[in-house]
Amino acid sequence: FFSLKMPTVYDCPHGEELEKLLTRPAIDSSKLDAIVGGVLKEVESEGDAAVRRYTSKFDGVDVENIQVSQAEIDASEGDVSDELKAAIQMAKENIERFHASQKEEPKVVETRPGVKCWRKSIPIEKVGLYIPGGTAPLFSTILMLAAPAKQIGCKEVILCSPPNKEGKLHPAILYAAKITKVDKVFRIGGVQAIGAMAYGTATVPKVYKIFGPGNQYVMAAKSLVQKVGVSIDMPAGPSEVMVVGDETCNPVFAASDLLSQAEHGPDSQVIFVTTSRAVADAVNAEVDKQVKELPRCEIAEKSLGNSKCIVCQDMDQVLEVVNAYAAEHLILQIKDVEAFAERVTNAGSIFLGNYSPESVGDYVSGTNHTLPTNGYARMYSGVSTDSFVKKVTFQQLSAEGLQIVGPAVEVMANSEELLAHGRAVTLRLQSLK
Repeated sequence: FFSLKMPTVYDCPHGEELEKLLTRPAIDSSKLDAIVGGVLKEVESEGDAAVRRYTSKFDGVDVENIQVSQAEIDASEGDVSDELKAAIQMAKENIERFHASQKEEPKVVETRPGVKCWRKSIPIEKVGLYIPGGTAPLFSTILMLAAPAKQIGCKEVILCSPPNKEGKLHPAILYAAKITKVDKVFRIGGVQAIGAMAYGTATVPKVYKIFGPGNQYVMAAKSLVQKVGVSIDMPAGPSEVMVVGDETCNPVFAASDLLSQAEHGPDSQVIFVTTSRAVADAVNAEVDKQVKELPRCEIAEKSLGNSKCIVCQDMDQVLEVVNAYAAEHLILQIKDVEAFAERVTNAGSIFLGNYSPESVGDYVSGTNHTLPTNGYARMYSGVSTDSFVKKVTFQQLSAEGLQIVGPAVEVMANSEELLAHGRAVTLRLQSLK
């Protein structure tokens, strides 16, 4: 019923039909893991040689110097327009301002007299950032990751991004890396970049945690390197948005929000939810109109072919759909938006009202755009200051404190038949008599 593959409209789905509609496309990762695992093993054993070999194979360029020189980074500033530099600077300032508010100071709690406990956030010393550079060089992701990492005090922040056919990185990527004070930049991408950061090579330092989006191969690599003791930001899949609109929504705005995610990639998923068939049709018609005007029209069209419009009976069912889907991005263009938003329990980031497009969160509002996808918003949070720290607990007991709580330790340890645990307390209590 449309000239392009528009999102199919479903009227009042329930039960199994609704559950099926909200199920993401399954990806068979067995073959993918085998391919990715093979590359990772070669990077682990051969280091830079394997990195160069796979860069030549996958990116079509022979790279002699894996690390980008400081001279190249400094020169990038001249290749970025003043307008873009000003926008990047605004985004950086907003991101830093919002993330600074998340920093926690240690709070000492005396659980019993003489028993003091506290928790301290300690920066992860070495972190690696993966920045896609293919069809869309995501320099904004550098701001989202490097700015809070440096702000919280990570000692070494490195960045990997795939080179173009000339072996270079996009100037905006280098400029963003410069102003966020990234320590080292490498012109490598794909599985080989994840492997280099996970295992370390002669050129690329080993890191403790890897951040950043990527294609299915990159995400599979991030998943696999966790088995060797490297942490990652979160599991992730294709980008997605759910837009909720009622009769107060502007169909032009809603359609533009759907397309802003559809253009990410053919496997991106966009869903529009409403209680009005008329609103659904108006939004779909506007999508049909706008998609033809996009430079990335073919990519967006493929995404729209896998997307949906869901017409619900009432706002209670809308809420059920929203929480069941657990969208990466949730846009609410409805009346009483604050009250509805308070009832949402599963979403990566929520955008309230007609004038809060998701793309503002992607770039300059200050919130982080590195968010859980594929339903992981049910149990994962987006990247924040907390993502770059370990929270270490402390306890300090005085003699009086040990005398108060020690007997309870002895009883519990003996009941669990861990006598050495109890003895560590008993010996100290005896010394106090």
